Amino acid sequence: MPQIAQILETYASQFFWLLLVFGLLYFVIGRGMVSKIDANVEARDRKIAEDLAAAEKARAEAEGLAAGGSDALNAARSDAQAKAAKAKAKGAKEAEARLSKADEEISAKLAAAETSLAKARDKAMAGIETVAAEAAAEIVAKVSGAKVSAAQAASAVKAVMS
Repeated sequence: MPQIAQILETYASQFFWLLLVFGLLYFVIGRGMVSKIDANVEARDRKIAEDLAAAEKARAEAEGLAAGGSDALNAARSDAQAKAAKAKAKGAKEAEARLSKADEEISAKLAAAETSLAKARDKAMAGIETVAAEAAAEIVAKVSGAKVSAAQAASAVKAVMS
């Protein structure tokens, strides 16, 4: 059949051009483009690795700073507690000094007031004895009609009050 023989000749030239085009595409893409793509992939991988290394370094630095910061914080906290305790002791000492001074002043005022009160009581008692002696002399004069001297009435009142 002549058609079959003709097909083989036609297809043979098409196979040739097909292989030629695919060969050119293979070498152009394979040699030209793939190497550029590989270079880009390697650069991206290298950049990712560098970024990861930088992140790890930053994390380690942050942990170091955190540890140093916590040490500094603990030192500052203990220093503040020591200062607070010192200030509290100083305040307590000053308060104790003021309290003892106030206590001494109050004791002195109390002693003066007690002395004044004792004098006033003695004066009042003396006045009461005098008034009681006069009242007793008048009562005796009104009730019995007898005259009692002021000295007798004073001695009688003194005996009763003692």
